[in-house]
Amino acid sequence: MLIRRKSILKENKVLQQRFEQTTENYKGKSFSGSLEQDLITIRTLFGQSDDVIIREFQMTQPTNRRAAIVYIDGLVDTKTVNHFLLKPLVNQDKVYGTEGNEENDLLRHIPISEARVLKDMQQLAKAVLSGDTVLLLDEGASPLTVSTKGWEKRGVEEPRTESVVRGPRDGFTETLRINTALIRRRLKDPNLRINGIKVGERTDTDVALLFIDGIAKPAIVQKVRERIQQIKIDGVLESGYIEQFIEDSHWSPFPQIQNTERPDKMTAALLEGKVGILVDGSPFGMIAPATFSQFYTSPEDYYERFLIATLIRFIRVLSMFMALLLPSLYIALSSFHPEMIPSKLVIAMAAGRATVPFASIVEAFLMEITMEILREASVRLPGPIGPTIGIVGALVVGESAVRAGIVSPVMVIIVALTTIGSFASPSYSASIALRMLRFPLMIFAGTMGLYGIMLFVIAITVHLCSLESFGIPYLAPMAPRRFVGWKDTFYRSPLYRMLKRPPTNMPQDTERVNPSSAQGIKKGDSHDQADASDHN
Repeated sequence: MLIRRKSILKENKVLQQRFEQTTENYKGKSFSGSLEQDLITIRTLFGQSDDVIIREFQMTQPTNRRAAIVYIDGLVDTKTVNHFLLKPLVNQDKVYGTEGNEENDLLRHIPISEARVLKDMQQLAKAVLSGDTVLLLDEGASPLTVSTKGWEKRGVEEPRTESVVRGPRDGFTETLRINTALIRRRLKDPNLRINGIKVGERTDTDVALLFIDGIAKPAIVQKVRERIQQIKIDGVLESGYIEQFIEDSHWSPFPQIQNTERPDKMTAALLEGKVGILVDGSPFGMIAPATFSQFYTSPEDYYERFLIATLIRFIRVLSMFMALLLPSLYIALSSFHPEMIPSKLVIAMAAGRATVPFASIVEAFLMEITMEILREASVRLPGPIGPTIGIVGALVVGESAVRAGIVSPVMVIIVALTTIGSFASPSYSASIALRMLRFPLMIFAGTMGLYGIMLFVIAITVHLCSLESFGIPYLAPMAPRRFVGWKDTFYRSPLYRMLKRPPTNMPQDTERVNPSSAQGIKKGDSHDQADASDHN
């Protein structure tokens, strides 16, 4: 494993050196001042690429000055290029370059808000590849880059992995600026900071770091920023690339960074002092640091009354234990400790297993692996067909297996409850961790019974206690124990009682609810009771 890791690092280093050698000739290379020579250099830089458009034209009379624009077809809005860039340059009677600085004169007369002067060929290449249009002038003037981005993009839709009954229906898209706008629309705070970072030697992917200045702890923000800046890779195509590089423990099955498609969820995390990460090209944002309890909470918990939210959280925790322990408990009790099962249930289980030729652990493994295959198949099939195939396939396979005497009816029920319990988790990554741990736990139960289950659960607990996410204990606020943070873990207190931000994230500004608001609610309740008694 160590040799393989070294070989991968060596391959990445070789790829990086090749990229640096390719672009070294153009790094810091200034423009020649001759339009013909610069266009030859640009054609050499981009090679024989049919989507790179180079259009030459003459500027306004009476100068008849030659110019050219360079852009990539499909990445720009052609209407913007034609009407707001070419038309003013070709049709107006203004003579450019006669009133001082020529570049600034041009910038003032191009009716596009975002435009700047380029310094070298490397900046030109990055601008063109980012969807901008470059304007080159003959006779020594510096080229200009104009923002004309206009590629096809998906609209804002409802999140597919985090659906709620009550709450906003908009979700992140693959376009970074749309995602940051969704956060800005909710969080109208001038202290919201959105810092851009470029990651990927070839993809040059835009990554946005979001936090609220004055709430988020600067040390955590700096730690997240440094880890992202240290990433050296050819390309970043999804936020999962960033997550795998910056997480604390790479060998842990538990996710240490929370991912989400919901802007409201990331906004709430920013208000608690966390850091958000958005990656261009990915509809999944990331939230850091993360704790274990957050993977079993949903934004909907805060939109419902606290009694309902607390009950739903209790059901989720119960489902978590079902998904992890139910098959193992069945194996341990039926194989090692049948005396702990009620007599009538033992008789029913024995009758169901009379024709089963396998031991309990083999029976459980067969059914669990079958369910995992059906689950994976339902995900890969087209949308309308996938869920139907998953449900029908499970029913048909389960009934056929019982009739054939391969598995017992009790095992089918247990596997069904286990699968349903894993679906109750709001976080897909957390449910995958439970699905992974279920199989070694079944092996421990099949070899040592309840003692094996206890040993494995203790090992998982010790592992969770040792985990950290950017310096924050993974089991906080339960370990280390801080009762102040328990108001929003496995149960949720009323919003007017959650006066302070969670201490887990060590926020600078700890006050979340003005104490006068909470006192006003309590006084209002007492006044209502007094008015009711007077009325009676």
